[in-house]
Amino acid sequence: MLEGKFQRGFTLEKLRSVQEPKVHHDAEGYYIYTLSENIKIYFDDYYRFLENVYEKCRLDLENIESRLENASPRMSELIACLSARKIITDLVMRTARNFYMDGSSFGVIMTPWCFGTVILEKVELYRDRLAKGEISDQNLPEYPYYVIKYIDEIYRKTLLDLFDFPEEAFKMRWQYSELLKRYSKVLNNITKSLNTVLLTIKNYGA
Repeated sequence: MLEGKFQRGFTLEKLRSVQEPKVHHDAEGYYIYTLSENIKIYFDDYYRFLENVYEKCRLDLENIESRLENASPRMSELIACLSARKIITDLVMRTARNFYMDGSSFGVIMTPWCFGTVILEKVELYRDRLAKGEISDQNLPEYPYYVIKYIDEIYRKTLLDLFDFPEEAFKMRWQYSELLKRYSKVLNNITKSLNTVLLTIKNYGA
């Protein structure tokens, strides 16, 4: 459990009773082949990973709060940087908690690197919405320019620290993007070929 009060979405009781062909069991416990990567992952390992991420975020936020309280108002650069890290860490912590508690979809069960990529994209989207003023955040000061600027500078390093990932972890996203581009190109070619065939049939019928 997270903080002794948030329970995992897919408990052992739920996994024992669920009638789901995707869920398997062996000597090491219950596992599933992830939807996006088709990789075998054990539920216990996944939840342990989320627990570790959540705890690191909790400790990081405590440290940030302490430093912000002790920072002089004149230390605007430091305050902006700490505020940026607080926004990132808070988003990671909330997402880890939501995924941990979600017992409605197996789509939340994924490898750590895939989870990291999901968070990376969430942070980038959140940053863009903050910059456009579409959403507000209690950690943003009245003039948020420097905080958003620091989010740009530190978000990758912050996520790597929180997840304890190597530098190459987020390169997976580009591999997925390349695959999507490739598949899109193939589908586009198929669509063009079908349109040509249909046009030929139409002309022939005429």
